[in-house]
Amino acid sequence: MFLLVPLLILVLVVTACGFLGYGGGRTADWLARRAQLPTALRGFAALAGAMAALVYTWGLLYVVGAILEAEDGGTSSSPIMPCRTDARAVHVVDYSVSFLPLSFVCETNDGGSYPADEVPGYVTPVAVGLALAAAGCAVSSAYVTELRARAAVRKGEAEG
Repeated sequence: MFLLVPLLILVLVVTACGFLGYGGGRTADWLARRAQLPTALRGFAALAGAMAALVYTWGLLYVVGAILEAEDGGTSSSPIMPCRTDARAVHVVDYSVSFLPLSFVCETNDGGSYPADEVPGYVTPVAVGLALAAAGCAVSSAYVTELRARAAVRKGEAEG
């Protein structure tokens, strides 16, 4: 599983770069008055999607760092380094990773668990908020396009 994380990071960065290019171009066209509102909304959706991917990648890098720190054997490797911020650290036997929401979870010998403070608290809410904004802009773009198409059909029926 851990070996797939670098691939996920690469895919997210490439996707974010593509979205930044597309969104920047559409937004620049709109600012230069060469495009209409649906194009601008698609551009804003792409930019918000790119930012969501980048923020999620940022949090994923924190998780990868915690995993590397936890897997580092040797002197002072028990209890697991990322789990030492809590008093329950002496009971930690393993760890798990959650990808949505991003978190590094320390598992104790009594079957309980607690999240380590490795991933900043803002990462998941910001990534989800930007993803929802991207989806909202994309849906709004489709809605405006549909409204304009219906208005054009009504105008054509009125003239004909």
